[in-house]
Amino acid sequence: MKDLGPNQPAAAMPVVAIIGGGFSGATVAWHLARALSAPAAILVIEPRPRLGEGLAYSTADPSHRINVPAARMTMDCAEEGGLQHWIETSGTGLSPGSRAANGALFPQRRLVADYVNANLQPYLATGRIRHLRARAIEVVRKAGFRIRLDDGSELAADRVVIATSHPPPGIPRALAALCDSPRLIADPSGQGRQLAAVAQSARQVLVVGTGLTSADVIASLDRQGFAGRILALSRRGLRSRGHAFDYPESTVDFAEKPARSALELLRRIREAVRRDSDAGLPWQAALDQVRRDGQAIWAALPQAERGKLLRWLRVWWDVHRFRIAPQVEEVLDRLIAQDRLRIVSGRLLAAHEAPGGIEVDWHARRVAPQSELFDAVILTTGPAHGDILQSSALLDAMARAGLIRPDPLGLGLEVTDHCRAVGGDGRPVPGLLVAGPLARGHVGELMGIPEVTAHAEAVAARLAESLPAAAPARRSDPA
Repeated sequence: MKDLGPNQPAAAMPVVAIIGGGFSGATVAWHLARALSAPAAILVIEPRPRLGEGLAYSTADPSHRINVPAARMTMDCAEEGGLQHWIETSGTGLSPGSRAANGALFPQRRLVADYVNANLQPYLATGRIRHLRARAIEVVRKAGFRIRLDDGSELAADRVVIATSHPPPGIPRALAALCDSPRLIADPSGQGRQLAAVAQSARQVLVVGTGLTSADVIASLDRQGFAGRILALSRRGLRSRGHAFDYPESTVDFAEKPARSALELLRRIREAVRRDSDAGLPWQAALDQVRRDGQAIWAALPQAERGKLLRWLRVWWDVHRFRIAPQVEEVLDRLIAQDRLRIVSGRLLAAHEAPGGIEVDWHARRVAPQSELFDAVILTTGPAHGDILQSSALLDAMARAGLIRPDPLGLGLEVTDHCRAVGGDGRPVPGLLVAGPLARGHVGELMGIPEVTAHAEAVAARLAESLPAAAPARRSDPA
């Protein structure tokens, strides 16, 4: 191992290392840089060439669009609509079809990374934030923390923030025999060439999953000229719901006297939707308030009730909360109308390589088991957060060292108050924090940009308060 040499911060300067430079890690770094008045080194460890991309926003596929209007996305809770303001003032070009019929902007997802990177540039230029293009492979407690990188270097840090990306999807047991098959796309993120090949040559495709990732894959295949048929299969066969626009805010409040059970919460949501409907509001109005009050709702639920909510209601929440961009919704509707897309409730039974494709046995509700031959199988079941340690060598090593442990609900890492990571002994690890969706077992709603931004601000504030030689100040911009 070797130290970072001239890149190692001065010994007297406190060092904050942020592992992961996607939206969460980049936003923590940005807010911390603005909050500190005294010198401190902010190091973001991220192998991608730009900060702010992460898994969600590194895609170059023009079919992949943000699934909420740009006016609702921001890096700064004090600046509502930060993304849209940046788009309108930066001269950034929009691809055709980015504006919905009501004027709302649903640009390509990669523009979010451009926006984040533009905000970071002044701090990167002055060195206040430094991007280390490497991957962290080990973190140990040693006079603070020592972090080993995959380029052979090592650095010391006083504080560490885990802001790593979502894990890849897990392969269902029924498809285990296909692990080495070139016809299986186990994780479509970053597999543009494979998807392009499928679009040009396949005639029958199985997409496992029917949520937002499934919609992205189907829209991408359609854009690239796919002329065949698609079966999209999930346990309940639910597709992501669409947006409604230009409706007044619902008056329902779920944070005041919050529900104490999953059943009570469900009843209150249904009643709110009915009441709003009588007032002429769409169901989206009540669900917007559930999202707004999501962290208060989660905090009020006992652990057992949180488990029930995840087990019985999560899939319904996901398809109503994670709404589909109008442009992508139009693709799905058109393919369904052409009888080229079937969205089916069912389960996989088995699959194996066969002459000319993959033969899949599956069972739909109230229908006898059936077998179909597919040219390709694409998994879009979403991140396997329950297997987070198995999917990340770094996190697995940190867990074995007693620095972290998975949260009991299988949503990510166990976190306690003030964003602190819980170690193997059940106690918070001093100086180790978690930012972003891996903390949602403790925080609750933490998948959308507004919630991730608020959590990143909280993590940055906690860091600023805790650094011994860097007193927090009002937000400041680099000279």
